[in-house]
Amino acid sequence: MTILVTGARGSIGRRVLDRLHAAGHTLRASSRTPGELGVPAGVDVAALDLNRPRTFDAALRGADKAFLYAEPEGAKELFAAAARAGVRHVVLLSSSTVGDPGAETDPLALHHAAVEDALAASALSATVLRPGAFAGNAFGWSEAVRSGQPVRLPYARAHTAPVHEDDIADVAVAALGAEAPAGRTLTLTGPRSLSFREQIGILAALLRREIPVHELTRQEAVEQMGRFVPAPVLTSLLDQWAASVDRPVTVTDTVERVTGHPARTFQQWAEDHLGAFAQD
Repeated sequence: MTILVTGARGSIGRRVLDRLHAAGHTLRASSRTPGELGVPAGVDVAALDLNRPRTFDAALRGADKAFLYAEPEGAKELFAAAARAGVRHVVLLSSSTVGDPGAETDPLALHHAAVEDALAASALSATVLRPGAFAGNAFGWSEAVRSGQPVRLPYARAHTAPVHEDDIADVAVAALGAEAPAGRTLTLTGPRSLSFREQIGILAALLRREIPVHELTRQEAVEQMGRFVPAPVLTSLLDQWAASVDRPVTVTDTVERVTGHPARTFQQWAEDHLGAFAQD
């Protein structure tokens, strides 16, 4: 049995690949630039560009299962190629924004919903993963923290329930297993809702020094973040954060139900990656 892992350079895809490799599965890793993957020995490599459907058939040929990212414009063709290849089960990495209030007008939710709709129309056996905010989003603060500068962000009291990327990968691997839960949508969160200030406070406690916070106005955030975040995505993020100021978000028990272990905390994530925030 061959399992295709797309996005094998990404924070989730690489974790999925490494776990499946350690378990002894036959694997194929794909990327737009496969020569840059650096996969473990014995892992097949294929070129797959989510915006170029002509790359789909070769990458999927002979695959029995697949862990997929997708882009709306190529999703229908990607899932059709998977069906032609005889893929028996797909695990799709989507987003919890699809199930949030106001999803029908949210650009980020609509992006992922279009992919989910294409998957549902394909009749492939599938599990859809909808993670909330990644704990790794905190890397965005690392440069300021390392240099002793204030963390500059809008809506500092906005809540997320940051989910550890290892937990997302663990759930994905379980969903690719022999007892893969077909036809299910799994919403993943961390075990606790935390404001951005609380997350920064956890980092400060581990580093044993104060981390100052400078709260940006929305307009300042647009000007600062708009340099590297596409406008529709930025609007979606700012609206989500504004709506969750002083409002804890709903936490799910999905990670524990699927994997059998409690979801990792943000503190565990911070401990795992503390070196990225430590001063030289």
